[in-house]
Amino acid sequence: MAQKPSIPKGTRDFSPAEVAKRQYIMSIIKSNFEKYGYQPIETPSFENSETLMGKYGEEGDRLIFKILNSGDYLSKADANVLSNKESNKLTSSISEKALRYDLTVPFARYVVQHQSEIDFPFKRYQIQPVWRADRPQKGRFREFFQCDADVVGSTSLWQEVELVQLYDAVFSELGLNGVAIKINNRKILSGIAEVIGAKDKLIDFTVALDKLDKIGEEGVKKEMLEKGISEEAIQKVQPLFNFTGTVVEKIQKLSVLLSSSSEGMKGVEELQFICDKILQLGLNDSLLDLDVTLARGLNYYTGAIFEVAPPSTVAMGSIGGGGRYDDLTGIFGLKDMSGVGISFGLDRIYLVLEELNLFPQTVTSTTKALFVNYGEKEAFYAMQAIQNLRFKNIKVELYPDTIKVGKQFLYADKRNIPFVVLVGESEMQESKYSLKNLHTGEQLLLDFESLVAHLS
Repeated sequence: MAQKPSIPKGTRDFSPAEVAKRQYIMSIIKSNFEKYGYQPIETPSFENSETLMGKYGEEGDRLIFKILNSGDYLSKADANVLSNKESNKLTSSISEKALRYDLTVPFARYVVQHQSEIDFPFKRYQIQPVWRADRPQKGRFREFFQCDADVVGSTSLWQEVELVQLYDAVFSELGLNGVAIKINNRKILSGIAEVIGAKDKLIDFTVALDKLDKIGEEGVKKEMLEKGISEEAIQKVQPLFNFTGTVVEKIQKLSVLLSSSSEGMKGVEELQFICDKILQLGLNDSLLDLDVTLARGLNYYTGAIFEVAPPSTVAMGSIGGGGRYDDLTGIFGLKDMSGVGISFGLDRIYLVLEELNLFPQTVTSTTKALFVNYGEKEAFYAMQAIQNLRFKNIKVELYPDTIKVGKQFLYADKRNIPFVVLVGESEMQESKYSLKNLHTGEQLLLDFESLVAHLS
């Protein structure tokens, strides 16, 4: 017996019902993106390797899927490197392209490449798949969609305020109450590294700190020690592991802690503006939280950083994140182009909505009525009605084959089609239709206008 085909780990097939639910989430995200003035763009699924490599830190680079050059890709490889099996050195000679890791770096490339055609500040959104060679686990896949909104060409902190409101608007419309929108600032992290005497270890410090919710306090301390951060510095950072209070109280504590760091105080001022305005304007159903351990592992963030946690009743990682990146386009030659953006984690949002049973029943509804096929003459009569119903945007279909009526009813039941329309000899003579409700068993003899009314 032939072995069944399979798909790669970390990828998924989606059933019609699953696709309908995903499209429901994307439609709400898309409508809010456009409500806030963001315009859609799309970029290729793969980029030149040089566009992506070196933009996500050492850990991120390892997770980029490389694409082998077409043809005899080993012909240009260095023989010594090949014989010594030095894979890192070999990669650049046999792979010139890679699948995109996220949508932000390709967006930066797009801005630089099309800068003469863009009106700044430029607000764009993108809803496309990305790929990461990560270890698959619950809520983490190797192929997944990102839904991003970014603004480039403005340093105004009102953009950050609006992005928090955008998060709140989407999750509120999805019925997802109690979402925690966490905020921090990379300048604060730089300031902390400076006051504890670990400024030269900023990247190692932030990468380790960002893992607090995954590996715990002891795990973070262990990683910091391994990266060369001193015991004394770790002792000074101890208060961050239990940094409690309201947003206002936390900002006051940071003002004291970072009083000797000009960069750190700049971060405090930025956070104070953003948080003050959000607290004054108010949020619908989301909670704003200042999390000083939030670092976000990507190297390109320079200001405010965001991460969104689902309601505490759900065991799931972040369902969104983003931040300010003042020099991202600079890596492609366009200086002084500040940007800020956020991303929605579609796949994790899906899992959270599913777990909390928040998808409306109407999301997966497809065909409204199935016309039973009694034969060619009856089918033609049915198709005339079907054509007119479709003109009225009513979803109906004809069972394609002339088989036993019971099997056609069973098909409608399995498809969760609520109505069946029977058109036999008697219905045709009277120019009518028998409409049967499969849930109640009620059957009505109707003219076309009445049929439209019932199916609408």
